[in-house]
Amino acid sequence: METSRKTFVGLVDKAIAAANSMRRDELLFSYKGTLYPRTLYSPETFKALESFEARSDDVILAGYPKSGTNWLSQILTDLIAISQKKTRSRESSVNAEELEVFPYLEVGDAEKYERMAKLPSQRFMVTNLRPENLPKSIFKNNAKILLLIRNPKDVATSYFHFSKGVATLPTYETWDDFFRDFMTKKTAWGCYLEYLSEWNKYADKENIMTVTYEEVKENPALSVKNIATFFGIPLTEEEFQLVVERSSFQAMKKNSDKTHGSFGDVLFRKGAVSDWKNLFSEDQSEKMDKAFEERIAGTKLGKKLKYDLYCKA
Repeated sequence: METSRKTFVGLVDKAIAAANSMRRDELLFSYKGTLYPRTLYSPETFKALESFEARSDDVILAGYPKSGTNWLSQILTDLIAISQKKTRSRESSVNAEELEVFPYLEVGDAEKYERMAKLPSQRFMVTNLRPENLPKSIFKNNAKILLLIRNPKDVATSYFHFSKGVATLPTYETWDDFFRDFMTKKTAWGCYLEYLSEWNKYADKENIMTVTYEEVKENPALSVKNIATFFGIPLTEEEFQLVVERSSFQAMKKNSDKTHGSFGDVLFRKGAVSDWKNLFSEDQSEKMDKAFEERIAGTKLGKKLKYDLYCKA
């Protein structure tokens, strides 16, 4: 996976360099009503994505930014590497490395999907998109999707700190300013509660497994076992322990300069649950509570989030 890491670091460093020369109001653009970072996404790539042909054995991780996708990516990358080592010859593994592409499905150049078509199975991809913006082939071909969700107050908190540390997003002077925009769909990737509401429509499908950031944090070993089972990847005890150890927050933060370059320190900040209590005012907490109640409470995903446990003071 060394080539993949170099691709990741190179693309992110290039995006950051480009963003440094742009004004704040130039950093985002709108596509189909949602804002995206201009130096990472493009209308041309979104258009090309529509005709992407998914496979039934694709491994897809779906999650809103700052819900833990980099963490789960580590787990899935290791699981797939173990699976491919058992089923693929050394020569084909080298060829796969040469074709490696940036793992985020919608990020990069519009020609990336031609390269992805040449990749051997199992292909791994991550997406921050809502389901209606994904290629129809993903659902038509029943590709397996691991849907990662996190309590909305911690998502907002982590997003705020992230926006202060990365040039590709507008920086906010205060938490109050950020919270206002986050709640009114003026931040990149759109409204998180709408994201949850749209994905909830797919929550009962057999090819989709939903996990929460909090449950993986509470019992990472059980989560790794369940994820491996869902994707049909058998593990020896030694392999299982290695995946669990490599995906710990401490291990990933220590190795972040190699895996994510200058992005690493920003991505792996705390990895905590309930950090929202350090930022939210009582009024802001009540506003989020009300919005959650109106949009997602009572649904399958809403119940799985255990909102009262993680989002009530």
